[in-house]
Amino acid sequence: MAIIIPENYHIWEALQQRRVHCITPERAEHQDFRPLRIGILNIMPQAESYEFNILFPLGRSIIQIEPVWLRLKTHAYSSSNQTHLDTFYVTFEEAIRHRGFDGIIVTGAPVEEIPFEEVTYWDEFTEILDYAHGHVASTMGICWGGLALAKYMGIEKVQYDKKLFGVYQLRNLDRTHRITGDLDDVFWCPQSRHSGIPDGVLEERAQRGDFKLLAHSPETGYVIFESSDGKFIMHLGHAEYRTHRLIEEYTRDAVRGRTDVEPPANIDVERPVNIWRSSSQEFFLQWVKKVYLDTPYEI
Repeated sequence: MAIIIPENYHIWEALQQRRVHCITPERAEHQDFRPLRIGILNIMPQAESYEFNILFPLGRSIIQIEPVWLRLKTHAYSSSNQTHLDTFYVTFEEAIRHRGFDGIIVTGAPVEEIPFEEVTYWDEFTEILDYAHGHVASTMGICWGGLALAKYMGIEKVQYDKKLFGVYQLRNLDRTHRITGDLDDVFWCPQSRHSGIPDGVLEERAQRGDFKLLAHSPETGYVIFESSDGKFIMHLGHAEYRTHRLIEEYTRDAVRGRTDVEPPANIDVERPVNIWRSSSQEFFLQWVKKVYLDTPYEI
């Protein structure tokens, strides 16, 4: 239905042009229903340039969404616009002082090649997950965020010899699941990561009743899986990516002189075609619906 953002927000017009309805906080206060409050822990490089990727699929929902951009106190955000961060981002403590969250999204982060315990903000991050598990209807982890949620639940990532990079076809494993059940039997999804989780590890934990395995391919392993209590959903891909994002990452890495990254698979670098947009929107729409239905009205 709408994304609640200030009228001077830097991508207001871009969202409106893509048919995402935006309203100001002042206007939202006069409406009769409470929006879902979604905390977005954005740890992507150049944080402000990534925001559209999340707001676009959230804004396609018929449910009113209030996004709260979260920043970590122990992270430098050296590549991001500091004025933008100061204007639109708050710490987790500042955010929950006002009111709690209905859902939380944790983005990817360029630290996949670093052990979790050596990431400078790991302790602060796990404190947020402690809160989320006890107080939030659902927390979604994307790429590194998904790996980090799995680590929180006792599963360690493994480093790949070569970056998993491109657009890959996944098989829908559970047609009854509330979030992924109505995705196509097979669907495409971008991948951009140096790490993952061995199939056998997740299958063993699933047999023990800890996880539900939701999407897989032989090339990528398990990409989407959920904790058995429904509190954490992990998506190791980048369903939210716009058409040219993988091309931009490839160009960036080439400029930096990285020789271990090949051109993205299954996408034309010169004339990229988006073949994952509809499955991405369905995934986010159903996640928002789950958050809405699982959130007690009084929160």
